[in-house]
Amino acid sequence: MTRRVPITRLEKFFGQDDFALEIEMGREYLNGDLNFTLVLYSVDIQRTNKDDVYGEVINGGIQFAPPVEFRALVRIEEATNQYINGSRVMQNEPGNMTFSVYHKELEELAIDIKVGDYIGYWIKESEIRYYNVIDAGTPDYDNKHTYGGYKSFYYSYTATPVSINEFNGL
Repeated sequence: MTRRVPITRLEKFFGQDDFALEIEMGREYLNGDLNFTLVLYSVDIQRTNKDDVYGEVINGGIQFAPPVEFRALVRIEEATNQYINGSRVMQNEPGNMTFSVYHKELEELAIDIKVGDYIGYWIKESEIRYYNVIDAGTPDYDNKHTYGGYKSFYYSYTATPVSINEFNGL
């Protein structure tokens, strides 16, 4: 039996109605003013072709669900210079992307962002950069992800850039 206990720890000053209003105002700002749009390329684990012995994905066997656009708050870290395979040649590597998504956005679109999924982010009108999700944003009940300690309302994800040899859209 699932037990449902209403969260009332801030009820005197901040309740469910106040929480819902704050979330809607935040979403209006994110969707209307900032307008960061990402594309989720979710790996379809059920349809992906795997090796019968070890369960590893066969080359070219990854299958994806249809792409879904969603809104998020995006931050791209600075690029870093790194040596290539221990040589003296340096290469400028793009930085990781962190993005935050409201729970309500994910619920409305019926999507779940998992480790291993790919994210497309338009960096120019004619160029999209792809990232691979390396942190799926859980747990989400720490003080950073709750509204004044009341309830959790968003997930934070981390994704690392991938080369066009690994993923180049569908």
